[in-house]
Amino acid sequence: MDLTKEVAENVKWLSNIGADPTGGTTRLLYSDFWLEAQNGVKQRLSDIGMVTSFDAIGNLFGRLEGSKYPTETILTGSHIDTVVNGGKLDGQFGVISSYLAVKYLKEQYGTPLRSLEVISMAEEEGSRFPFAFWGSKNLMGLAKKEDVSEIADFNGVKFVDAMRNAGFDFKDEEETLRKDIKAFLEIHIEQGNVLELENKSVGVVTSIVGQKRYTMILKGQANHAGTTPMKYRKDAIYGFSKICSQSIDKARLVGEPLVLTFGKVEPKPNTVNVVPGEVLFTMDCRHTDQNILNDFTAEIEEDMHQIADELGLELTVDLWMDETPIPMDKKMIEVIKNVAEKEGINYRMMHSGAGHDSQIIAPQIPTGMIFVPSIDGISHNPAEDTKLEDLVEGVKTMALVLYELAYVD
Repeated sequence: MDLTKEVAENVKWLSNIGADPTGGTTRLLYSDFWLEAQNGVKQRLSDIGMVTSFDAIGNLFGRLEGSKYPTETILTGSHIDTVVNGGKLDGQFGVISSYLAVKYLKEQYGTPLRSLEVISMAEEEGSRFPFAFWGSKNLMGLAKKEDVSEIADFNGVKFVDAMRNAGFDFKDEEETLRKDIKAFLEIHIEQGNVLELENKSVGVVTSIVGQKRYTMILKGQANHAGTTPMKYRKDAIYGFSKICSQSIDKARLVGEPLVLTFGKVEPKPNTVNVVPGEVLFTMDCRHTDQNILNDFTAEIEEDMHQIADELGLELTVDLWMDETPIPMDKKMIEVIKNVAEKEGINYRMMHSGAGHDSQIIAPQIPTGMIFVPSIDGISHNPAEDTKLEDLVEGVKTMALVLYELAYVD
């Protein structure tokens, strides 16, 4: 098996399903391109002798029955959907890598002792409908009908209609969760630049960060830019700038892995000759330790209120996302690390700053995660890419870890 050729061919094939004129890929949940991709992966899994099936909502499974412990399943995969005008690797490289790793293992070693399953999850990105992790949340029994029954996409198409038009429907909420899955392994591009900057080919993920996301509104008084003396102004932009500068300075002092981002700023009235009377801004804060994340954001919120009071401004705070950090399974981390050391793989331990399906699965099933580098750290962009040799090294690492999990007694 020429792994380099296989990786290149499969990435090109899958990213062309939903390719758009700007060079990116758009493959949204339950779209025609999404269905074409799932059916294409299904055919490739069937071609290597896996028994394939869809669950009710459209997660695709390919199964290779174990010879000694058929009721113990090692699950591996990622998501098939993309963001709008996304790249060629986010999610789908995890599906391709799992498929190729199982194909390689079957060719080299035959039937595994434990059952091996590849999963191509229906959705993770939340790009078409305002709901993310639809695939993994259904797998883990965490998705509810009421979560999506009234939502629609940007064209007004209801989630339920799109799902049924694609040939799928809601899962029976009385259906019991699978007890046979003993481990889950996912590979993904890093979507950052740490591995590239440190010249590493593989990252062994130890945890996925917790996230808090806020929307704040700072209200002052809009007024004439020429006739309002500086000492009498209630300038919302000035208040925001002090909040932003002081908060980022504090984040830098705390250091890694804490990250803090003010990604959206909308002043009003946003014109050259009026003192800004209002600013809407967002704040995104992430850390791998829940206590540090809680303490830091509480301190920042207190600072914001103090600055607002000093400048005669009003501040409203809306915390609309509060996700806890998720550690990967210690034994899975150890298996991946041992394989990397034994095989001389150029790796480093690291956390994930982005969310992944693994964070939904890890609380219930022992889960491990592997990263490969992203060139310039670019993702969710047609320029998203990884050196072919790093993609191949990632697939090799996947195969070696799956061998330890499914073939070793």
